[in-house]
Amino acid sequence: MKQLHYFMLLFFSITIATGQELTITGTVTDASNNDPIPGVNIIVKGKNKGVQTDFDGNYSVQTSIGDILSFSFIGYETEEMEVKKDSSIINVIMEVSAAQLEEVVVTAQGIKRERRVLGYSVSTVSSESISMSRAERRKARRARKQSKANKLSGQISGVQLTNTTGSTNSNKSINIRGVNSISVTQQPLYIIDGIPIDKNNIAQIQSIDPAKISDVKVLKDKNATSLYGSRARHGCIIITTHKGNYKIDNNESYEEIVENNFEKVQTSPLSTFSIDVDKASYSNVRRMINNGQKIPSDAVKVEEMINYFEYDYKQPTNDHPFAIHTEYGETPWNTKTQLVKIGLKGKEIPQDAIPASNLVFLLDVSGSMNQANKLPLLKRAFKLLVNQLREKDKVSIVVYAGAAGMVLKPTSGANKNEINQALDNLSAGGSTAGGAGIELAYKIAQENFRKDGNNRVILATDGDFNVGMSSDKDMQTLIEEKRKSGVFLTCLGFGMHNYKDSKLETLADKGNGNHAYIDTMQEAQRILGKEFGGTLYTIAKDVKIQVEFNPSRVQAYRLIGYENRLLADEDFIDDTKDAGELGSGHTVTALYEIIPVGVKSEYLKHVPDLKYTDTKITKNYGDELLTVKFRYKKPQETKSIEMIHVLKSSKDKVSKDFNFAASVAWFGMKVRKSKYITNKNLNDIIVLAKDNKSIDNQGYRAEFIRLMNSYQAL
Repeated sequence: MKQLHYFMLLFFSITIATGQELTITGTVTDASNNDPIPGVNIIVKGKNKGVQTDFDGNYSVQTSIGDILSFSFIGYETEEMEVKKDSSIINVIMEVSAAQLEEVVVTAQGIKRERRVLGYSVSTVSSESISMSRAERRKARRARKQSKANKLSGQISGVQLTNTTGSTNSNKSINIRGVNSISVTQQPLYIIDGIPIDKNNIAQIQSIDPAKISDVKVLKDKNATSLYGSRARHGCIIITTHKGNYKIDNNESYEEIVENNFEKVQTSPLSTFSIDVDKASYSNVRRMINNGQKIPSDAVKVEEMINYFEYDYKQPTNDHPFAIHTEYGETPWNTKTQLVKIGLKGKEIPQDAIPASNLVFLLDVSGSMNQANKLPLLKRAFKLLVNQLREKDKVSIVVYAGAAGMVLKPTSGANKNEINQALDNLSAGGSTAGGAGIELAYKIAQENFRKDGNNRVILATDGDFNVGMSSDKDMQTLIEEKRKSGVFLTCLGFGMHNYKDSKLETLADKGNGNHAYIDTMQEAQRILGKEFGGTLYTIAKDVKIQVEFNPSRVQAYRLIGYENRLLADEDFIDDTKDAGELGSGHTVTALYEIIPVGVKSEYLKHVPDLKYTDTKITKNYGDELLTVKFRYKKPQETKSIEMIHVLKSSKDKVSKDFNFAASVAWFGMKVRKSKYITNKNLNDIIVLAKDNKSIDNQGYRAEFIRLMNSYQAL
């Protein structure tokens, strides 16, 4: 009897111990060099649980005593470890798999394997099977581009097709049986012509014309994750088209721009806006023209195109950080209007005189950055910046994908090899937790804050945030809070097809920063090399402009561009209202199109006389065209300083800079299909730019002329 009690007690003890929940943590390292391995898939065998290692190779998973943990990663032997009673820490050393390395081919576009090497479950459907029969074509004549998803169901063992909404026209969801589910959704990963497809584009994949498809392979075994990581944990559908170069429609996003209208001076005498030193729109439009793409109207910000070019503005000679330049003349696209140019020139601070910098590189290494013009270009671009750092400067590097992590602690600019090595070690993969990255980057910047120094986060991304905070509004709220820290922000955009200009502009606008788009190493050299000081060092913040027009000279005015930088008139003297920043040596140019008094214009609508408001025109300032006021703050101060400049009527000949800036604005409005240009002849724009190219040491003006010729051929 005692023996029976003993065995029963032993049995219950084992049962309780086996089912006990505990947290297992550890680090996964490479056996050959002892380096941590990020992105290793850790699956609890037989259960709905799984995690990945972070950027330092660390992991944490909830499991039970007796469970088996499977560690897998492409190019390595899969390791399995049993969870024991006394093991809360399990460190794993992974051996490189020679067999896998011989048979896996990594290309710039993705991962490929020969079908003969796939020792696990693969089903294949040929294009003939996917295409419809003659009878089916006659029957489905109204739906000739039937979804390939319908054909997969029933032809491949284990593939289930479900309708997500019950509507016959709704998107289909494909599930592959026999795959462990780690998350609630079980949508498989799609690979088309070697490119992993973002889940947001699945509907476009499902609508591919079956006649374009060569074959479809379906991977159903857990070993598919060895090829494509955790994204393929619900299976993988690999589609190959006949041409082998299928591309997803453009998924770029731009904030809507509503073009500024003419305002009557008698009823709206003031025009108020924030400066904008951003130049991203020009380089982005240049990329589209060079690639023969259609240019979305909202991608064209006329003020950013004008400000891309340098103008011959003299530096300030007084205590203010910038000088003011104004002139006016005839409008080249409308003989009935005149053009006013207002220019600012920031004081150039020698690089040696720039205070010590505390820089945090915040780099996107998510899966969407895995293209030649994204992460690889980013690495080369940042090395240009690193080469200019001084010993007193410090750099930290934070990266983010599914999570955020620091890959380089604060390091002196004298250790360039160490910083560049950290950049070289970066690779892309995973989702995009941009909000978490911003939080960590600002935290590090604040921990290393230099009171009298240059504190800045430099964000480099395609802007495709899809984990945590991701909307423009969420990002604005986050960055407005971080702005209070005194840390400035630079946003650098890379890539195409999913470039999120609106997000980066929001971050730069609300984060006391600037925004540029880097499409080539030439542009990288300009932004991070030639204009290093202006990109990284702010000399004036919250710079606002308010123009008052003289009604005895001007009937109406229209600010060209700056639509998303407009301010209420009362915001001009409100020091709590955020505005743009001016960097060392930066120039800012704004153009106003005005309708002089006495000129009849189709753009002017009759406004009834006012009963209670006196609209009589005073003659006391007859020779003045306008008065322009500027307000700015010094970088570390909260009270603004005001400057005033008066532009008087004159018949002086306008400068070549005036005419060239007008040609850029004219072209931008043509691309935007503006209703305010009466002359839309592109040849006239090209002639104006050619005749006023002036000194062009860097060749940017000549390039602009070549771009217009290329646009003419589109």
